[in-house]
Amino acid sequence: MKKHWKKVIASLLALALLVPTLAALDNSENQVQASATKLDVTINKVVEERGAKAPKYIFLFIGDGMSYPQVQATSYYLGTTANDGKVVAEELNFMNFPVAGSAQTFDSTSFCPDSASTATSISTGYKTYSGTINMDTTFTKEYETIAEKLKKQLGYKIGVISSVNINHATPAAFYAHQASRNNYYEIGLEMIESNFDYFAGGALKSPTGSKKDQKDLYVLAEEAGYDVIKTQKDAEKLTAKDGKAIVIAETLADSDAMSYEIDAKASEWKLADYVDKGIEVLSTNKEGFFMMVEGGKIDWACHANDAASTIQDTVALSNAVDVAIEFYNKHPKETLILVTGDHETGGLTIGFAGTNYDTYLTNIENQKISYAKYDSEYVTKYKENNTNFVQVLFDIEKNFGLVPESKASSAKASTLVLTDYEYNRLYDAYKMTMDNTGELTEEEYVLYGSYEPLTVTITHILNNKSGIDFSSYSHTGIPVPVFAIGNGAELFDGYYDNTDIYKNVADLTKVK
Repeated sequence: MKKHWKKVIASLLALALLVPTLAALDNSENQVQASATKLDVTINKVVEERGAKAPKYIFLFIGDGMSYPQVQATSYYLGTTANDGKVVAEELNFMNFPVAGSAQTFDSTSFCPDSASTATSISTGYKTYSGTINMDTTFTKEYETIAEKLKKQLGYKIGVISSVNINHATPAAFYAHQASRNNYYEIGLEMIESNFDYFAGGALKSPTGSKKDQKDLYVLAEEAGYDVIKTQKDAEKLTAKDGKAIVIAETLADSDAMSYEIDAKASEWKLADYVDKGIEVLSTNKEGFFMMVEGGKIDWACHANDAASTIQDTVALSNAVDVAIEFYNKHPKETLILVTGDHETGGLTIGFAGTNYDTYLTNIENQKISYAKYDSEYVTKYKENNTNFVQVLFDIEKNFGLVPESKASSAKASTLVLTDYEYNRLYDAYKMTMDNTGELTEEEYVLYGSYEPLTVTITHILNNKSGIDFSSYSHTGIPVPVFAIGNGAELFDGYYDNTDIYKNVADLTKVK
């Protein structure tokens, strides 16, 4: 009899575990909404029991492509390099927030979603197709974002900041409604129409349309009352009295985004500076503010499998969070800070088959520039000048600290000697880059993705010598962390769906 009941209980447990899995596979709006009912009740109960006022100041930091591997790799790297290679973790300040949860990220297309759909889930509480911004899967219904609701219903001032283009997918998901994330001009028009108060970061993509025949978005923004600022000097002068502003980084890098942190000059404004200025111009509003800050180049670096640039841009995001923490310390009862990712990119792993149980994270210090800057400043010239491999190796040593065995005796102590296998990989990649046929076989794509074969092979070798590896050039399906501190932070504990980030903020602020 006992065995019978054990079997029954085991069957029920198996069914209980299977049901949410089946529900997750059905990506219809009704199914997703129904599965969240129980959690919604719990949230409402917590809000009622708290009896507290809504947070007046809300910061939402999104590390694009950032999940546990990116955060932890950065922590380990900082600890190791600061302690002479010892196994020490140096926690980023947001890792010490009192509440930490996990959010799953699948969308209506895939378990490996994109930024448009995941940012839509975070900003509206709805699932949609990859590539779609704040619209349902029929492309007929628009979803109102948390930022739009807070502005219209509660009078909050709104800030949107990104290290990539401010009409890119993640920032767009807080003000635009488009069937395709590639509708950059239309997204720019919605940005202007949003009447949000502060935009900052990378330049607008396609400011005159895909055919370059439409009225310039910057001109339209000025006509709509925005102060369009394109120099750091003018950005420094900006105050709340100046009204609505669009601040574009003076120094622009690849795709007109902000510089990678590893490439940025000391005098150049970083993500933290734009957050600091945002607080200055938004905090004078007596109703409060909502600020979304995206570390977008974490994602771009992970796509390219550039671990050093990934880590440095994660540090840049953390520095921006530190500015918000300073503000929180002055207004602890009125402020909520959330730090999360939209999805993971690259399948970053701490550990590599060739180093067994060891990592050598101090090796990453050998990299001096991002993959993108190496492409633009070196690889482009190699192709133009038909540069020989000997000269290329000299540049690789200077920028990545990798040397062939023949130079090992005369190399700096910090340089890394290439094995014959690694040397041959580099030479094959060099030939692929110089041939520039544009057509890759399946095997070549697995090796190089859509990136310059030479450059991505350099970063792969340095990553692997450091005990780091990547499994993809695309997004993956692992959950993302959610760190929270301040008014309402307790709602973000546990394991939940990314749509619940929106629901929690909506319940806290009581927007409809």
